[in-house]
Amino acid sequence: MKQRTIAAFLLALGLVTLAGCSTPSVITLNDGREIQTVDRPDFDDDTGFYEFEQLDGKRTKVNKDQVRTVKEL
Repeated sequence: MKQRTIAAFLLALGLVTLAGCSTPSVITLNDGREIQTVDRPDFDDDTGFYEFEQLDGKRTKVNKDQVRTVKEL
């Protein structure tokens, strides 16, 4: 019984640690649309695009010229 408690505690601690690493963000586009992301978007200087993963798991790129703001939640 004690081993299960310790294992459950360690599992919960691991999940909390992983959840703390992500930084969800909201990208507001010039046309007013908002896109929620799982993590902070990466900006590629070479292409001029923000790359990110949406809440549904799709990887997406948005041109920097279309982005008004990027805010962390």
